[in-house]
Amino acid sequence: MKKILLASALAASTLSFAQIDFGSTRFGVTAGGNYSRVKNAHNPSGARFAFQGGVLALIPMGGADQFYLQPEVTYYGAGESGKDKNAKNADGYNAMYANNYLSVPIYFKGYFSEAESEFFGMIGPRFNFLLSQNVKNVPAGRPYYDPDVTVPNNPQISGKANSFNFAVGIGVGYSYKRQLELALKYDLGLSNTYPNLIEDFTKDPNTAKKKSEQVLSLSLSYIFE
Repeated sequence: MKKILLASALAASTLSFAQIDFGSTRFGVTAGGNYSRVKNAHNPSGARFAFQGGVLALIPMGGADQFYLQPEVTYYGAGESGKDKNAKNADGYNAMYANNYLSVPIYFKGYFSEAESEFFGMIGPRFNFLLSQNVKNVPAGRPYYDPDVTVPNNPQISGKANSFNFAVGIGVGYSYKRQLELALKYDLGLSNTYPNLIEDFTKDPNTAKKKSEQVLSLSLSYIFE
């Protein structure tokens, strides 16, 4: 909560002191692919490949054609997969822990110069609101990984994902004529994605740690004139 309040305060400070030209806002669409993992949650764990897509606004900040505020609203797939490499059979198990969000990042975006085609960098908070959680092929020995399973005598144990996640995103990209843009972004999750996977029950020391979602993404955006 403190981190969320700090991010909100920083955003408010930026809005208070920066010269923001809402009248010159441009809008666009964005889509791309996500490579995600969750630290310290399901063991063993692997990556999930998913989709993101939505809309954005590009809001000028200051007099130069160089600095912008870029809020987005996107469908955002994250989570992880699981595969037991030590299983006796060849396939082991192929679990999927898919978390799908309505995501609202708010980036401060700076082009490296005022040139029409130029590289840029971006940084800002990301607010993720859980839309759905799909879990498949849960290993037999860990039924509590399934959010719909209640552990006898331990109802507090659950694989249910948190309904809200907070992250900080950074990225770099290239803009062609300030219209077609390719961006590589990394979102560092700061929230506990699975707060009720408790180490005292799972006997996995990793689950005593914060289970944070990490997402690497590549996206293509088109900004309308």
